[in-house]
Amino acid sequence: MPGPKTGRRALPAGDDGMSTAEYAIGTIAAAAFAALLYAVVTGDSVLAGLTALVERALSVSL
Repeated sequence: MPGPKTGRRALPAGDDGMSTAEYAIGTIAAAAFAALLYAVVTGDSVLAGLTALVERALSVSL
């Protein structure tokens, strides 16, 4: 622990970083976001849009 002249205080022991509960909530949120993104990307409208985009790009004549 630094001396009294530095002006720094030690952090309390409970503030070391994220707790297990915070990691669990973060992991669940990331998994839910990934599932939502997968559902959007594999949807019919997105697939049709991407297919049309690729077909249009391949049919461009120079």
